[in-house]
Formats: sequence, C-alpha cells, structure tokens
Amino acid sequence: MARVCRDAHRFWRESALPHLEARAIEGGRQVCYGWHSHPSFAIGLVTGGCSEFRIGGDRHMISAGTTVLMNPEEAHACNPLDGRPWSYRMLYADAAWLAAVQGEPVFRPYAPPLSRNPALGRRLAALFDRLLDGTVATTAKEDAAIAFFAGLREALGAVEGDKAAGDAHAALTRAADFISAHCTQPLRLADIAAEAGLSPSYLVRAFKARYGLTPHAYQINRRVQFGQRELRRGRPIVEVALDAGFADQAHFQRAFKRHVAATPGQYTTARG
Repeated sequence: MARVCRDAHRFWRESALPHLEARAIEGGRQVCYGWHSHPSFAIGLVTGGCSEFRIGGDRHMISAGTTVLMNPEEAHACNPLDGRPWSYRMLYADAAWLAAVQGEPVFRPYAPPLSRNPALGRRLAALFDRLLDGTVATTAKEDAAIAFFAGLREALGAVEGDKAAGDAHAALTRAADFISAHCTQPLRLADIAAEAGLSPSYLVRAFKARYGLTPHAYQINRRVQFGQRELRRGRPIVEVALDAGFADQAHFQRAFKRHVAATPGQYTTARG
C-alpha cells in the first residue's frame, strides 16, 4: 500500500516488496537533513531546483538531472540552497536483496557518489514512475527494479575502483555492531571502546573517519532507523519514541525530522 503525505512529501511502500522503499519531495524549501546514514543503499534523482550534497569530506552542487548514490552506512547530507525550492525522488534498496541482484555474496558498494549522465537519470525516473503507478502489478515493479540495478554499475562507468567491501577495520566493525545491537539502551563511550578493544579517544577519531559519524551520532541514527521500522508497523508515535530510547516524544520528533526530513506523523499518515 502506498502512502502519501502532506507538505509535498510522498512515501511509497508495498508489503510484497519489503526490500524497496521510495519517497518524493516536490518544491521542498524546508526539507533539510543533518548528517545521517542508512542501513540500505540509497539512490536519488534531483527533479527540480538545486541543492548541496555532502558525502564524506566532499561537497557537490547538484541540480535537476543529477543522480546521487549513498552506500549503506555512508554518512551524508543534502539540503536546499538559501531556502530555495527543490524536488527529488529517492529509492532505498535492502543491501542483502541488492547483493543477490549483483550476484555477490555481500553487497558490493557503488562509486562514484553522483552522476550527471542523462540516460541514467531517465532510467531512474522511469523506474520511479513504475513503482509509484498503482496500476502496475507488483511482479512487474520488482522486475523493473532488478533490471535497473543489474545495469547500474555499467551505467555509472565505474566497474573498477569501487570501494572494497571487506576493507573494514575489525575493531571498528565490532564497535558499530555493538552500538547497533544496543542502540535503544543508554551506552557509555567507555563501554563501546571496551567492546572494540580501543581507547575512547582513538575510537571517536577512527569511528568518525570510517562512518562519518561519532559513536553517539551513529547511535542516534540507529535509534531513528528503529523508529522508522516500528512506525511502519503502525505503532503509536509516543510508544515508539520511548522504546527507541528517547527521553520523550518531542526529543524523538526532533531527531526524526533531522534525519528523515519529515516528521513521524508525515512518515506514517495519509495512506493512499
């Protein structure tokens, strides 16, 4: 069932396609993100206006026709320029599902982080139109998604030079896994560092260098992701806020808006 939200927000999900989720923003002036990441792969198409896209240590000015790509857990932010309107569509794909489409045992990251290839933009726009079309069968939507991702690496012209999937530092991976497993609980930096076998000061520097977020920011990001999953199940916002580890609903609302650029209510209401 697709969901449509006010304030130019539209979210699309179908229960038969749990590995895919899409959103669309039309003419957004206040759709602003803080630094955040996703457990899924994200690919977006700017359809109007201009914005600043930050990923890693790089800043890019992007406009209509630009395709942006964010690998799982890759910190990024994208915001309009001086409050001017901009529009975009974003598609999120589960990493395990996408690995199967790639024919790989684990997800293989994509590079570069953006493309201005008009042919790729047209293909992505066509995929969005198909996914959002209520008259198209679910099987046809999945076939279209598989076909798009099967040709994505070639369309990017980046078969070589992608980030190695297995180059993660084992200690930082342990720290990230520990945070993810206990994200809704109070965590001390000393506990995370002990789990990783690193000093707290080194952990903060190295963790941010790898993930683009401090351990605390990574935990908040994980709590918001937890909140998204629970909201999709139809649970009340106030219950989700407390179960996610936030002090109250207001704290959850602020963090959610900063990470998702939509309120929890916008994310869950107005089924269509």
